[in-house]
Amino acid sequence: MVHFDEADVDHNRVVTAFSGQPQQIRETLFATASEAFARIDMRKHTGVHPRIGALDVCPFIPLDGPVDPNFAPSIAEELAGAYDLPIFLYELSETGKHAADLPSLRKGLFEGLIVRDLEPDYGPKSANRRLGATVLGIRDWLIAMNLNVQTRDPSAVKGAARELRHARDAGEPKLKGVRALGLLLESLGITQVSMNLTKPDETSADAAIEWLEARTGPGVPELIGVIRPEDLPKATRLPVSPEQVVR
Repeated sequence: MVHFDEADVDHNRVVTAFSGQPQQIRETLFATASEAFARIDMRKHTGVHPRIGALDVCPFIPLDGPVDPNFAPSIAEELAGAYDLPIFLYELSETGKHAADLPSLRKGLFEGLIVRDLEPDYGPKSANRRLGATVLGIRDWLIAMNLNVQTRDPSAVKGAARELRHARDAGEPKLKGVRALGLLLESLGITQVSMNLTKPDETSADAAIEWLEARTGPGVPELIGVIRPEDLPKATRLPVSPEQVVR
């Protein structure tokens, strides 16, 4: 089983990645959720990254063959019942009740979620006032990465992220499937473009980084979570530790 954790004070969130057989995944997830839910109160939470809940998003990514289509719904149903928690199925598990993508489901953040009626796939139709809601489901592989820029002025990274999204939507092949947000990391005195490469088989991490640096100036890339061996030839700018490579 691969297991990797990463956190920082500005995002105020923990990225945890682990792999294993279905029963191992279920047990590890419920143990992780129990620890998080005992400690996190979303009414007191702040952070620069969009979020709607204490267990904000929980993706399951098949590494070796198909996954039982009932795997994600069964976990969602059990988790929702145990914690009185609204759960939205997304990506390959989405059922047509709502948006399928994470950015759309996070619109309004926790603060907006808590004041409106919801249509989750499981759980109550209002947010848990302490835990918020969770987005969960099977999705395709993606690469999560950042470009850190040595300036306190967020306008450059916010503008670059906005330009990237516009170029992607206009059909720029180097940016196919790239999502980007510009953020200020106050404690470090720097800014950051936070990215997800949702089509890593078609998009190069190195090319996306170079495209951004042409607009922000030189930056320091970092990998968040894990990466596949086949992604490494197109991600030479990313520092990768051995435990981050899924084999």
